[in-house]
Amino acid sequence: MKPIKPEPENDTSSKKTSGVQGEGDYASAREFNKAEKQFVASGKVSAAAKAAAPKSEAEQQEMLRAEEAGKRRAKK
Repeated sequence: MKPIKPEPENDTSSKKTSGVQGEGDYASAREFNKAEKQFVASGKVSAAAKAAAPKSEAEQQEMLRAEEAGKRRAKK
């Protein structure tokens, strides 16, 4: 007799979905927006921006090249 495996907690196949899929769904968007508002309200935005800033001229140039590459692939 095989032991029964518990179903993963993030299994959404048996859950009813909103019908909107692709880039996300309404529930996920609301959850993201709520978390983003909480982060902004926390006052940690300046520290996060400083931490994300390029540490050297070479890193800054690499970031600019990556941004340009992304822009070339973007839909217009």
